[in-house]
Amino acid sequence: MLASEQRLRHSDAFRRTVKSGRRAGSRALVVHLLVDDAGEESGPRVGFVVSRAVGGSVVRNLVKRRLRHLVRMNLSDLPASATLVVRALPASAAMTSAELGVELGRCLRRVLADTPQVATPAGATTGARS
Repeated sequence: MLASEQRLRHSDAFRRTVKSGRRAGSRALVVHLLVDDAGEESGPRVGFVVSRAVGGSVVRNLVKRRLRHLVRMNLSDLPASATLVVRALPASAAMTSAELGVELGRCLRRVLADTPQVATPAGATTGARS
């Protein structure tokens, strides 16, 4: 579970991150990252979008729980003023946690490499697409 201060709850914050942030996608996920220079330094904030296209309520909640757990393990890689929105696509419903972890890791590496305010993660080259 993510701590309360790490959760993104307001629709304006979701909208601003999706509209103004960097985006990276895969067949199961789309990740939007916005690093705000004037933002608060309380730590990264994360929100999830899992629509009905993914499946029924049981499937959507399962996907959301898996993603929440996977993102929590990657929070230390994000800048302190970052806002991250993870949108699950219908293909995510058929994936295991391990497969979702690979997809999420790939998307995060790509979006962090494209963000100029963030130091490039070890092993990644600036501007490279995975």
